[in-house]
Amino acid sequence: MSEKLERAAFICSRDTIDGAYPALVLGINAARDGMETKVFYTFMGINLLKQGGMERAKFIPAGLMGSIPGMSSMATHMMKRMIDRANIPSLAELQEMAQLEGIELIACRMTVDMMDLEAEELIEGAVIWNAADFLRYAKEAKICLFT
Repeated sequence: MSEKLERAAFICSRDTIDGAYPALVLGINAARDGMETKVFYTFMGINLLKQGGMERAKFIPAGLMGSIPGMSSMATHMMKRMIDRANIPSLAELQEMAQLEGIELIACRMTVDMMDLEAEELIEGAVIWNAADFLRYAKEAKICLFT
């Protein structure tokens, strides 16, 4: 009789650098700790599952700074330099690592429909679940975080 794996579930709803990293980093670490892991992308987070989406992620400073024209581009460049200097993998690299670790990357059906997306627009290996499917998985998860 095989032992049932503990489960981890993460929800990513933002398509920004600071919205994408936590779900992937936590997901990879949960998988490496032996947990069955899934990341559910909803609302703007679904843009990260579109082909090339991780490369397009920006860093938007909070508050008034984020509303200044050009500030997001400058802040994104600075953040990517800091990430590189710290030898942290890029978002695209983390996404690939996650898939290699067996983490299932899931697009929210409602968001797919709302944004008129086709499954072919998503990265290879991404699956589409409705909210009920995710909740059935998440209710059995030892860890369930909105990142």
